[in-house]
Amino acid sequence: MNVAVIADIHGNLQALRAVLRDIEARGVDRVIVNGDLVNRGPDSAAVMQELLERENVTFILGNHDDLLRLWQERSEDLPPDWFTDPFWEATAWNAEALDRAGLLYVPQGWAFSEVVRVEGLPEVLIAHGTVDNYREGLSDRMSAERLRQVSGGHRVLVGSHIHRPVMHRSGDTLVLNTGGVGVSADGDPRAAYLLLTSGPGGWEPRIVRVDYDHAGSLRRFGESGYLRTGLSAEIFRQELLTARSLYTPYWAWTEAEALPRTPATWDHFLAAEPTFRPV
Repeated sequence: MNVAVIADIHGNLQALRAVLRDIEARGVDRVIVNGDLVNRGPDSAAVMQELLERENVTFILGNHDDLLRLWQERSEDLPPDWFTDPFWEATAWNAEALDRAGLLYVPQGWAFSEVVRVEGLPEVLIAHGTVDNYREGLSDRMSAERLRQVSGGHRVLVGSHIHRPVMHRSGDTLVLNTGGVGVSADGDPRAAYLLLTSGPGGWEPRIVRVDYDHAGSLRRFGESGYLRTGLSAEIFRQELLTARSLYTPYWAWTEAEALPRTPATWDHFLAAEPTFRPV
């Protein structure tokens, strides 16, 4: 049996389609979409529709899938100042696009986690982050104690969220991260997903890398009008261009320095942290 776990598509339709073609060519039995289909990129509605039209697909809720609903509802779970901050215009743009397509509330029916059960094999626990928090990245950097807490006794754990593939063993627990289909954070611009194959010795994991029309995805930022929303859309475009995490370190830096997130502080950040400078 082959199970493909894909995640963090983030509105990148070109990357998704390339990955789905690869999955079909491999004769995969089951596809699990481990959250964050939307936001960051310009084609959130098209990505969700493409996957909803397919059979034998299981969906797990990611933080961005939930965020767009919370945004559109002006939820009290979000800081009130976000709704008047121009930095969040890219999120507003994507929430509106999903709402217009009638897809905004579809993720409310998605589970927070999934357990894959195949007779004779260890159960596989899959969540976008962890079963406790969809923003908590599962990786080789998580402590053994925390892994025990989130594993629920399962010996194979699969997460996403961090956009970085991971294959790591901690004691008798196999820790896997899918990496990102739509945007990577490890310097490799190709789409990444996890392929689990049943074997005589248990699950055999493999990170699959897929080339796609990267230039076409970058063009969509401009053609769609998404870049006109401002700074955060440009940061997301730069992440796609460089296959590196820029948004998170920039956010952390502005928080630490108590600075607004503006084009001026973005330029200051890049000048102060040249290792993050995009091309």
